[in-house]
Amino acid sequence: MSFPISRPRRLRNSPSLREMVAETRLSINDLMYPIFIVHGKNIKKEISSMPGQYHWSVDRLDELLGNIEKAGIRSIMIFGVPKIKDIEASENYNPNGIVQQAVIKIKELNSNIIVATDVCLCGYTPHGHCGILDEVEYVDNDRTLEILKKTAISHAEAGADIVAPSGMMDGMILAMRQALDSMRFVKVAIMSYAVKYASAFYGPFRDACSSSPKGDRKTYQMDYRNKKEAIREALLDIEEGADFIMVKPALSYLDIINELNNKVDLPIAAYHVSGEYSMVKAAAQQGLINEEAITLEILTSMKRAGAKVILTYSALDVAKWIYK
Repeated sequence: MSFPISRPRRLRNSPSLREMVAETRLSINDLMYPIFIVHGKNIKKEISSMPGQYHWSVDRLDELLGNIEKAGIRSIMIFGVPKIKDIEASENYNPNGIVQQAVIKIKELNSNIIVATDVCLCGYTPHGHCGILDEVEYVDNDRTLEILKKTAISHAEAGADIVAPSGMMDGMILAMRQALDSMRFVKVAIMSYAVKYASAFYGPFRDACSSSPKGDRKTYQMDYRNKKEAIREALLDIEEGADFIMVKPALSYLDIINELNNKVDLPIAAYHVSGEYSMVKAAAQQGLINEEAITLEILTSMKRAGAKVILTYSALDVAKWIYK
């Protein structure tokens, strides 16, 4: 009776062997933690559709930053929930806007943490779209670019290290890069939501930011059936001066992450979005899955596909699990 000479199972025989030959390792340094900031005092309010995530007021950020530092997380993404919404999204670029207040406070608490800010109009307009609407309620791309430029400068003035435009407007990277450079913010990086799909996975986030649109965003966010278009979008943003390329959502788009990783030289960011996060939470609460095991598997798949940065609401939990 003949036996196989090659036995791959030999290298799976013990935890130590598996760890020795592991090809992909998830690290705290891979993670960026998204946070939601609101106006008011002494607010830490759980977001009902995103268990374990909270709305924080600026005066409670010392508590949040303490948890982030203890976990070893080095980068965060700020989403502001404005008090006032108007058709020009004016709080976006208000020097005393909620994001600006948060950036200033965070940098006072920890000057070394990397602070990225979401630059978009959806949460700041009454209609919930990512841009200025024209007279027929179509998003006016070029008028929106003017708001994005002002917002990027305002966030940079507050101390942001990275600005991240998420509205999928054509030309947004070039417009923001030129605006930042003209004000001598040449060190501020741009993390482009270059490949953002019109996805059903965003529901809990829209609840958290009160940003559900009237209608849908399919005229500017990408069709989830398309891959070649993703490459085109990424290459255009690279030509315009992007420093990171983001794919959003991540879990259903691992093929896109991998394809871009093989074609571009910039670091790829993967956004593990609210719907992906909340599905795991809901299943875990029902006792249907092991939350720790499945979350680590999901995030590792993103890194294996080629993501250098993973934005995830699970970051604080993952830090505990990795160091356990």
